[in-house]
Amino acid sequence: MYDVIIIGGGLAGLTAGLYAKRAGLDALLFEKMFVGGQASTTYMIENYPGFDEPVSGPDFAMKIENQARKFGLVIQYDEIKELKLEGDIKKVYTDKGEYQCRAVILATGAEPKTLGLDKEERFRGRGVSYCATCDGAFYKGKDVVVVGGGDTATEDALFLSQYVNKVYLVHRRDSLRANQISAGRVLKNDKIEKVWDSVVEEILGEDSVTGVRIVNLKTGERREIKADGIFVAIGIRPNNELVKGRLKMSEAGFVLTDETMATDIPGVFAAGDIRQKSLWQLVTAAADGAVAAVSAQRYIVEKFK
Repeated sequence: MYDVIIIGGGLAGLTAGLYAKRAGLDALLFEKMFVGGQASTTYMIENYPGFDEPVSGPDFAMKIENQARKFGLVIQYDEIKELKLEGDIKKVYTDKGEYQCRAVILATGAEPKTLGLDKEERFRGRGVSYCATCDGAFYKGKDVVVVGGGDTATEDALFLSQYVNKVYLVHRRDSLRANQISAGRVLKNDKIEKVWDSVVEEILGEDSVTGVRIVNLKTGERREIKADGIFVAIGIRPNNELVKGRLKMSEAGFVLTDETMATDIPGVFAAGDIRQKSLWQLVTAAADGAVAAVSAQRYIVEKFK
């Protein structure tokens, strides 16, 4: 019997684990792939407090993981198959068995949205990517397309511009939604061609990506861009499959919580990108994780001790 089980090893989950262990709780964290979440696939992080110089995403994630392990957090690599959240004792099921706990912290994060185009899934890994830092090195000296206009899209475009021949940044509006620093860097970068008021209509190629067809939303004009890769950066969708239909959620599927990270089921908390909030950033994920762990501790003390 654990005090708390944390599901998800991104920054929110790791921070929750760190705070839970410091609070004296018997905590177990489940992660199905690798810890660090989206932070580990980010090129450079320069807006997290305490780092006066940019730090690479993988290095940042490793530091958080090492810190959490230092306080005794046990991380188990396994995929959750089922959850039973009702009642005082929560149950978590994996292929390895059943695990019981008094509180659960959901930190399953989110994943990139797709364009929903034909060939998109088929060409995933063959020209279609959702992680510039993961796949950018494969496109050295080539032309690529980045779709989106927010922070992720601009950061991807800037990262890729260091290696590729040219970046076409396709955005459905006529201005970027990204923070001013990233947007300013993109606008000044001669290797990034800004394609305004446009969306990707079709991915071209037979066996792999050879380009895209775009359409201008204002004029209706169509244009083909030759490219070896397309990087999709149009936002995120929550990884809510384990709790969909069981917890209150926003229309977009993000879990609704109060300021203590409590959901509508007693003893179940949510933290990080899975949660509905006004800003999805590393700093808010860490804050969520800390609050969730402290709230779980208070719940356990009041309920069981």
